[in-house]
Order: sequence, then C-alpha cells, then structure tokens
Amino acid sequence: MTDELSDLLAAALSQADPTIARRLGPDPQAHLDLVVLTARATERMSDLLRSSVAAARAAGWSWEAIGSALGMSRQAAQQRFGSKEDVPEDSAVRRRLVGMTAFTEMDVLEEWGRHGWRSVAAGPGYHDIERDEVQWEHHRAVVGSRQVAALERDGWQRVGGTWFPWIYLVRPLPEPAVPGEPT
Repeated sequence: MTDELSDLLAAALSQADPTIARRLGPDPQAHLDLVVLTARATERMSDLLRSSVAAARAAGWSWEAIGSALGMSRQAAQQRFGSKEDVPEDSAVRRRLVGMTAFTEMDVLEEWGRHGWRSVAAGPGYHDIERDEVQWEHHRAVVGSRQVAALERDGWQRVGGTWFPWIYLVRPLPEPAVPGEPT
C-alpha cells in the first residue's frame, strides 16, 4: 500500500505541474520548483490529516485510538491535533451552526441560505455562517474531485476549511433573502 500511495502522490504532483517530469533532467530550476510543489502538497496533506483527525473525534473515536492509528501516544495525538479553532461569538451577522452530520448539513445549509446566510468556514459537525442580503446556494463535493474545478468555473466560491472528505462551495442567488430566521 505504501508504494501504491507513493505512486499516486507522485502522479498528483506531476498533474499539478505537467512539465516537471521532463524538466527535471535538463533544467536545474525544475528541482527547486519540485521543492516548492512538494512543500505545498505537504501543507495540504497536513490540513487533510488535521481534518481527518477532527472527523474521527466527531465520530466518537478516542485520542487513544487515534494516537494508535498514527503510531503515537494518546497524549502526543491530543497535543498535536487537540487544539480547537476559536468559536465565533454568535451575532446578528455571524453564527456557528453545530450538531450537523454529513446526512443533515446540506438541508440545514439550504434552509439558512434562503434566509441570507452563507457558510464561510466548515469543520467536523459545524459551519460558521455570515448574514447577507441575498439568498445563498451551498454545495458539497469530494476533496480532489474534478467537480470542484467545474463548479468554480460556474461561479461557485470555496468555503474556508474542509471536513474531510468534503469541500464546501457557495454562490449567491439573485433573490433577496427571506426575512427572519429558519425555524
């Protein structure tokens, strides 16, 4: 599995810069470009690992189980991944919706979107939302899927954060927000 994963990651890097493989021999700059590309990939993988750990915690897994899966102690896993993002204060223009699951979140976001709220950040079991004067449409796609690029070409905007394996996107609708709040 390790060799297969290495091959997939190498293929992903090659796909991110289709010229890198042929430039590595004759072009010394290509080696530095590969360092930059690999560093960006490492940052993104670190984000995905953090999101995966948060999703495992939200699914009820203990720090002991997560640490064991990562080959580290419970304490090391909790220290590395246990810090929570600052929770925004609920206000007239910003809220945190909590308690959602992968099965319910899109229905919840659709309802709040009609009332002018759009997701601006997401994580395991929550969405931070902000109020606007227009209705918003929400969409969820699998991280790394071709669908994301197609949606972005159609005017969808990425929401900050992910809840692995999901990425969230929003776009405004031409209708004014429905008055009041969802019930």
